[in-house]
Amino acid sequence: MKPRRVAIVGAGVIGLCAALYCRRRGFDVTVVDRRAAIRTGCSFGNAGMIVPSHFIPLAAPGMVKLGLKWMWNPRSPFYIKPRLSWDLLAWGVQFWKSANRSHVERSAPVLRDLHLLSRSLYEQLAAEPGADFGFTPRGLLMLCKTSHGLEEESHAAIKANELGIPAEVLDAAGVGRLEPHTQTDVAGGVFYPRDCHLSPSALMAHLEKTLAADGVELCWESQVERFNVINGRLVSLQLTKSEGGDSTSRADGVSIEFDELVVAGGIGSTAIGRDLGLRLPMQAGKGYSLTLDRPRQSPTACAILTEARVAVTPMGGRLRFGGTMEMAGIDERINASRVAGIVSAIPRYYPAFQEADFAGLPAWHGLRPCPPDGMPYLGRSRRHANVIVATGHAMMGISLAPATGQLVAALASGDTSPIDLATMRPDRFD
Repeated sequence: MKPRRVAIVGAGVIGLCAALYCRRRGFDVTVVDRRAAIRTGCSFGNAGMIVPSHFIPLAAPGMVKLGLKWMWNPRSPFYIKPRLSWDLLAWGVQFWKSANRSHVERSAPVLRDLHLLSRSLYEQLAAEPGADFGFTPRGLLMLCKTSHGLEEESHAAIKANELGIPAEVLDAAGVGRLEPHTQTDVAGGVFYPRDCHLSPSALMAHLEKTLAADGVELCWESQVERFNVINGRLVSLQLTKSEGGDSTSRADGVSIEFDELVVAGGIGSTAIGRDLGLRLPMQAGKGYSLTLDRPRQSPTACAILTEARVAVTPMGGRLRFGGTMEMAGIDERINASRVAGIVSAIPRYYPAFQEADFAGLPAWHGLRPCPPDGMPYLGRSRRHANVIVATGHAMMGISLAPATGQLVAALASGDTSPIDLATMRPDRFD
């Protein structure tokens, strides 16, 4: 029997993991991406954390009030650029509607299960021959500068333990015992031993190498020009060369036939969905990171500076700091104030560091795809029987990618998902 064909639009970590698990199910797989093979984006410069501790969606009680407070501070962790945009207004209204306790109660077990499944799959991937992407299962520390911050994180720790995610509340001395070689100035923290970290760029390189060796076709600098329908069913997509693409690109005029189509284009999925008659509202949440090649000190576990919302990840001798959520539309420009906000927070928690350590250091940025309720889009489209949507993972793309990929492969195979996808159905805002 001829293998079934899967076309995946998007070669970020979600698209590549979907390709990996679909190929391992025996599908012929083609991945299409508008960017060049050598690229940057959300999947490359992020904090590289696998975080079962992050079971609360972005749309949660108190976030609207906190966001309004923060958005007037140019260095705050959250910023919405004022602009006339119906899409932004509609997104904000839906975020406000979703930021309630019942939404969190429905979503938390689903996010927990996705993160834990991904963690298990990462362990399997890391054990495979040739896998070297820095998978490190040493936990995560939520560092709290203030007693108020520690109290809030302690409440989250109680909920985590209720959900079966181990969490330990530590005082300042406890933090010191856990990280004896890193000087901290904090009131305490919460330790999540099941969390892990890795090197995102090394992971992406490993996935691409594995897919190429396994016969998956990767089409770079390839824009979807149109989708073709026969007898009411999507059967193929037509490619054109991306704007600015290399003259050697084979995309122009190429038609890719498929039995299953996977939409995994990150923030670009909204436009792809529009072409398919799907409504996938998202805002681009721009994040930044800076990486020190020779840090003064380095923790053994990854960490989050809680009040500042800054992530800290050791990566093979280097140390990465990342953060902020800047909603300014599809805007690739670097906002120096946002980067300065990250840098200024670091010495408050790690006194050994100085702001001068980051002078002249290039800042990476990526546009995270953020749905208004803080939950990914994952599942089959009701409009098209052979379209699977897998996008909108916001800050948790790396953490949720293997689980998402495995679930996409299960759906493409006609199997029942082991995780309830109701809260993530792609047509929930129709």
